[in-house]
Amino acid sequence: MTPRPKTGSKPDRDALRHDMAAAGCSRADMVVEMRVRFRLRPREAWRHAHGWTLQGTADRVTELGFRRPGEAVAADASLVGKWEKWPGPSGRRPSLAVLLLLAGVFGCDVEDIVDLADRKALPESEQRILRHSVTALVAAGPQPLPVPPSPPAEAADPSGQDLVRTAADESAAWAQAAEVSNVGDIALEQLMADIRALAADYLTQEPVAVFLRTRRLRDRVFALLEGRQRPRQSADLYVAAGYLCGLLAWISSDLGCLRDAETQGRTAWLCADLSGHNDLQAWVLSTRSKIAFWDGRFGDAINHARRGLAHQPSGTAGVLLACQEADAWSERGSVDEAEAALNRAADVRDTTTGTDDIGGLYSCPEFRRANYAAAIHTRIGNPRLALREAQEALASQPFHAYGTTAQVCISHASTHMALGSLDAACEALGPVLALPPEHRLDTVARRMRELAESLVHAPTADSASARTLRDHIEEFCVESVPRRFALSAREGQD
Repeated sequence: MTPRPKTGSKPDRDALRHDMAAAGCSRADMVVEMRVRFRLRPREAWRHAHGWTLQGTADRVTELGFRRPGEAVAADASLVGKWEKWPGPSGRRPSLAVLLLLAGVFGCDVEDIVDLADRKALPESEQRILRHSVTALVAAGPQPLPVPPSPPAEAADPSGQDLVRTAADESAAWAQAAEVSNVGDIALEQLMADIRALAADYLTQEPVAVFLRTRRLRDRVFALLEGRQRPRQSADLYVAAGYLCGLLAWISSDLGCLRDAETQGRTAWLCADLSGHNDLQAWVLSTRSKIAFWDGRFGDAINHARRGLAHQPSGTAGVLLACQEADAWSERGSVDEAEAALNRAADVRDTTTGTDDIGGLYSCPEFRRANYAAAIHTRIGNPRLALREAQEALASQPFHAYGTTAQVCISHASTHMALGSLDAACEALGPVLALPPEHRLDTVARRMRELAESLVHAPTADSASARTLRDHIEEFCVESVPRRFALSAREGQD
C-alpha cells in the first residue's frame, strides 16, 4: 500500500493550488490557504502558490534585478531558501531592495510577503520605511529608499544599562546589514564557469559573437560590484571582472581596435590589482604585452611580459609571457635576448606543475609555444629551426585555435620561402587562405601582409606563382574581420 504523503508535501500543495484555481480563487487566496493549512512563511507560501522551485524563483529575481538599474541581484536556490526562512536561525535577512524584487516577481505588494515576525526582526529604520513608503515605492518602481529622519537634536543620550543595550543593538543592526550579500557562492561559481566557456569558445567561434556575450556578462558583474557583498565575494567578483575585461581586450586587438583594447587592458589590470589574484595579474599583463606588440611598442611589450613573469603564475601563463618577450626582442633585432627568452619559455614549460584555472584563451599549450618559436626563429634568421618547430606542431594535430593554427601555417610558409621553396610555401598557406572571412583576425592578416612584403624581395618575386600568391594574400586581407568591422562602423555613421 502506497503511504499517504505528509501534509504540506509537494503533491498536497499542487493539488490545493489546482483545486483553488479551478474554483476561481486568486493567487492571494491560495497564499492565505497555504499559510493556514501548511503553516508556511509568507515568502515560501507565495512561491508555492505560483508552483515555482527555489531555483526558478532565483532565476526570476535575478532577471528582474538586471532589468532595474542599481538593483542587480545574482540569486540562487540556496539564497532564496534563506530569505524564506528568515528570521529563523538558518535564514538570511532580505534587504528592502530584495523584498521589492520578490514582490515584483510574485506580483504582490511588499507588505504581502512580510509578517509580524519579519517586522519585529527588521531594524527600526526599515520598519519605518515599510510603514510609510512601501506602497509608493512599488507604485513608482525602483528609486532610492528614503533616508530615515535623524533624531531630534535635543534628545538626550541613553544612560546606564539603556546606553549599553542601545550600543549593542546598533552593533547588531550593523552586523545584520554587513551580512547581506547580493551574490551567493553558487552564483559566483556559475560566473567562473561562464568565463571558462567564453575563453574556450573564442578559440573556435566568431570573435564578434563571443565579444557580445563577454560584454553582457561583464555588465552583470559590474552591476553586482555596485551592490553589497562580503569582502571575499567582492574579491571573487573583481577576479571575474578582470578576466572578462582581459578577454574583451584580447578580442578588441584581434578586431584591429588597439586603442580600445588598451583601455580594456587598463580596466582589467585595475580589477586584477584590487583582487590581488596572482594568476589573473599575470594573464592581464600577457594581454597588455600582446596589445603593445601589435601596436609597435616593443619596449612596453617586453616590460609587461617581464612584470607578468615576476608574479610567478601557477599555470602556463609563464610560458606565454616568456614567448611574448622573445617575440618583442626579435622584432627589435636583438637575437641574443630573443633566444634567451625562448629558452626561458622552454624552462618554464618543463618545470610548471600547476594548472590553468580558466583555460582556453587563458592557456599556453605546446602548440601555442611552438607558434611563437617558429615565428621568432624565422625573424632572427634560423629558418631550419623555425621549420622544425612548425612541422612538429602541425604534425601533432593538437588543434588549439584557428588563429594560432593559421599563424603556425604562415610561419611554415615563411620558412619554406626563406629556404627557396615557393611551391612548398604556397601549399603551406592553403589552410590559411581557406579561412572564412569571419575567422581572419587582425593578427593573421598582419602576418599575411608581412609574408607578401617578404615575397616582393624573394629571388622568385617575378614568377607567376609569386604574383598569384600575392594576389591571393591581398584578397584574403581585403575580406578580413578588421576590414569588415571598420566598414560596418562607417556604414552605421552614414
